[in-house]
Amino acid sequence: MAAAVLPFMNNRPLSDITFVDSLTGFGITGDHTANVTNYVIKTTNGGDNWFVVDSIYQDLTKVNFINTNTGFVCGGLNQIGGYLTKTTNSGKNWNVLSTPFGGSFQDLFVLNEDTLWVTSPVGGGFGGLYRTINGGVSWIRQDDRVVNKIYMLNGLIGFISLSDVSYLAKTTNGGFNWTFISNQNGFRDIYFADSLTGWKVSGSMKKTTDGGLTWQEQTLPVTSTTSMREFSHMNSDTMWGVGGVKFFPGIGERGIIYKTTNGGINWGYQIPDTTINIFKYFYCNFVDRKNGWCNSTIPLGVHTVNGGDTVTIYSGISNNSVNISDVFSLYQNYPNPFNPKTIISYELETSSSVSIKVFDILGKEINELINKKQNPGSMKLTSMVMLYQAEFTFIQCL
Repeated sequence: MAAAVLPFMNNRPLSDITFVDSLTGFGITGDHTANVTNYVIKTTNGGDNWFVVDSIYQDLTKVNFINTNTGFVCGGLNQIGGYLTKTTNSGKNWNVLSTPFGGSFQDLFVLNEDTLWVTSPVGGGFGGLYRTINGGVSWIRQDDRVVNKIYMLNGLIGFISLSDVSYLAKTTNGGFNWTFISNQNGFRDIYFADSLTGWKVSGSMKKTTDGGLTWQEQTLPVTSTTSMREFSHMNSDTMWGVGGVKFFPGIGERGIIYKTTNGGINWGYQIPDTTINIFKYFYCNFVDRKNGWCNSTIPLGVHTVNGGDTVTIYSGISNNSVNISDVFSLYQNYPNPFNPKTIISYELETSSSVSIKVFDILGKEINELINKKQNPGSMKLTSMVMLYQAEFTFIQCL
């Protein structure tokens, strides 16, 4: 992954970013500070260079593009009526839309040019959820609670998260009625592959297979800070996520990028070049399996054109045989339990540089079984030490 520097924006932090294809992306700034100029920025070369396309005396919170030309930006902290603007020529011109009476708009979901929802977390009778079906000419207030986040699978099915992170609700009629889902926290990010299967994050990653009625937590790799705040999906199998941090001796903490290729049965992580001084990534966007971007709130991020290529997988010894990548597989060690030795088997589909390390029950590295380039094929290694957790790292050699 290569570093990408965003343009100077008067020290304004990045508040959201989105890409519409492998070359074109948009970002906005804002940090819930009133009476400060913020910016809409754009790249046309995959994030290598950015330029300002609009400056607004408003706090900006969400950017959403439905194609290369048509996009929306919302915000408006402490502004009566909030703030919502639209472009139909890829950011060259922006038109302010009429908005419902309310406070700041925190989130935005655009179904099409006519139908969209905005959320307002401001109390005092102004907060809630608003919907328009005529491009902002008129609005309907669908919920009067303090709503932070909204996600719609289609025109009927969707979810909201309130300021109380323990609150999650679902609609099946376009937002006119909401059903509380008990014993669940809200979400920072959410995605449904169909009406039954979905994922949501708010620190932990959870998956549902019954339309959001129940959720099961997925296991993320254990690092110095294990947390996910946003993720990007290609389909129901391949996803990337950000929010975690790993400590490197002599270097310090660096942001990591989570990845799964089997719907979260196994999550690994990618480590961008540790010379890139990014403590944590907050935003994650992939437009296909190879092209993706991860950014911090500061004007700095990373960009990959090959899917990030390096993946580290932590595989607990209690797991059964699992496929954890489309280019390699790591199998259950056997025998398990064992004394005095166990065999670790894996398979490579392409030439790869491989590292397998063994950790004790406290997470301390106690041995490195292999660290070298290997040709495709099935491999076996023998460990003579008590195995609590194995770290498998591969770099695909193209």
